[in-house]
Amino acid sequence: MVHILDELSWRGLLAQSTDEQALREALSAGPVTLYCGFDPTAPSLHHGNLVQLILLRHLQRAGHKVLALVGGATGLIGDPRMSGERTLNTKETVAEWVERLRTQISRFLDFEGENPAVMVNNLDWTGGLSAIDFLRDVGKHYRLGTMLAKDTVARRLASDEGLSFTEFSYQILQGMDYLELNRRYGCTLQTGGNDQWGNLLSGVELIRKADQRQVHAMTTPLITKSDGTKFGKSEGGAIWLAPDMMTPYAFYQFWVNADDVDVVHYLKVFTFLTPERIGELEQSVAERPAAREAQRALAAEVTTLVHGRAATDAVIAASAALFGRGEIGELDAATLEAAVAELPRASVGAQLPAVVDLLVEAGLVAGRSAGRRAVAEGGVSVNNVRVTDAEATLGEEHLLHGRWAVLRRGKRTLAVAERRVD
Repeated sequence: MVHILDELSWRGLLAQSTDEQALREALSAGPVTLYCGFDPTAPSLHHGNLVQLILLRHLQRAGHKVLALVGGATGLIGDPRMSGERTLNTKETVAEWVERLRTQISRFLDFEGENPAVMVNNLDWTGGLSAIDFLRDVGKHYRLGTMLAKDTVARRLASDEGLSFTEFSYQILQGMDYLELNRRYGCTLQTGGNDQWGNLLSGVELIRKADQRQVHAMTTPLITKSDGTKFGKSEGGAIWLAPDMMTPYAFYQFWVNADDVDVVHYLKVFTFLTPERIGELEQSVAERPAAREAQRALAAEVTTLVHGRAATDAVIAASAALFGRGEIGELDAATLEAAVAELPRASVGAQLPAVVDLLVEAGLVAGRSAGRRAVAEGGVSVNNVRVTDAEATLGEEHLLHGRWAVLRRGKRTLAVAERRVD
């Protein structure tokens, strides 16, 4: 059998570890208890958190015991960023976001069965801790020189905005989490993104100093595009996992638009497909790139992982229907709304306009004359039905769910006519 570290390395999920040989031996010797933390600094997890959840799932599948920590305490402060002090959210907001993150995390790990994951909240051991006890029991083990040497801290201290004591203390709180989980659950491995390496080492050193125990830390690489630029920005912003912040349709489209040079790497990192299947898809990219088989497999796998099979099927049906390969009238309102969200649009009022006027308003043609020519040439459709009359008027029957009509000129140029909702 392939060692779990070798599989993680092949998949691009292993960047650094404190002592790889010692960690390899520990993982081989028996179940290791490990944890990863997720801070509620937003109402949803994002693609970076997804990498960690996938890593935890690999390790749980390999028989190791997973603790998923939601930072009800650390989320009140926030990990220092490279620039700019974080806006502190209210306790009520953070508590609400904790519950949202708990719900999201619960879909990725198995919390039942023979090897159940455990959800923990660091507010449970931090909320009642006095400042004096914190300084005496934890703070005494930290040296300012080490804390100040962290890249983020050093950069912020050298900037005009500086760094508050609140954010400076974050690394101590994260280290204390590891100490507490080591004492409560025997946790001996913490995982995180490579930008968290300093914070992970904070916990390793604290446990060594406070309890004279050796524990491990392991990071995943930060995901980048092949050209070295940052991965994970869509036209609308971050790649959120919550459907109310990024629709399943938009989520699917982000992945299906992956570049040929990146898609195989993403298949390794973000899916659980076998090496054999990924090899087949890699061959498809090389031999039949226009088919985009690898991109469609990536989008389907990741969307199913995050949003479920039903949502993925609806998204695939919507994508096909928009381009004339399915029944657009069968799409539910939410999926259709998401599918047309980024399209150019024309407005429909109480009086239904001519199709030609909608083409002009939506920018599909330069003017009414061009619109009439496009209709005469057979290149205009409404809801995938060809328009044959240049003077045709949009009818109530064309407004799907009483609101949208999909306009097409040619094979791939789309727009939407939308009824105004006052």
